[in-house]
Amino acid sequence: GMDTPPGKSFLHLHLGFRATTEEVSKLQAHYMYVDDWARGVDADENTALLSIPSVHDPTLAPDGHAVLHIYTPATEDYTKWEHLDRRSDEYTALKEERSQFLWKVLIKVIPDIRERVTIQKIGTPLTHARFLRRYRGSYGPAIKAGEASFPFPGTPIQQLLTCGDSCFPGIGVPAVAGSGILAAHSVSLDSIKPQLKLLETFK
Repeated sequence: GMDTPPGKSFLHLHLGFRATTEEVSKLQAHYMYVDDWARGVDADENTALLSIPSVHDPTLAPDGHAVLHIYTPATEDYTKWEHLDRRSDEYTALKEERSQFLWKVLIKVIPDIRERVTIQKIGTPLTHARFLRRYRGSYGPAIKAGEASFPFPGTPIQQLLTCGDSCFPGIGVPAVAGSGILAAHSVSLDSIKPQLKLLETFK
């Protein structure tokens, strides 16, 4: 419902950087960093996730280059950003300040990354709010396991079904796809076979 609190947002660092095929081959595609497990993975500036898709697909960047994405996993508080104008010097300064944690983590994997960078983009909670149309830049509803649960597709309004990241099974692309399937299957039992037949055509 409307009283469900929004989850926190993200801070993203997207980089294009110089790297040979051999150098990229020595990297992993994914890394997870937790500075202090005792603080928890949801603590501010404690956890970062790093993805280097060029490890699996060299065509994502020009020859001699690679791309990566490092981000905080829904731990960035919107209140730090909500008063800022995206075009202001203050906003630019806060992006640089808040991204230092990501750089600190990244240097553990690629020590000379700053010298290799050819392009960088920093995404903030305001980026999420603007481009993803997310309320307060949120990752999604902050529904805690054991305290509440995501609702199923049905609603009190006859023939109105819901799906998306505020419905069961929850947040993330696979979960949202699953909620769409649940909604589709909720239309009628007769709809399941035609849906499965349609899905076969997408293979």
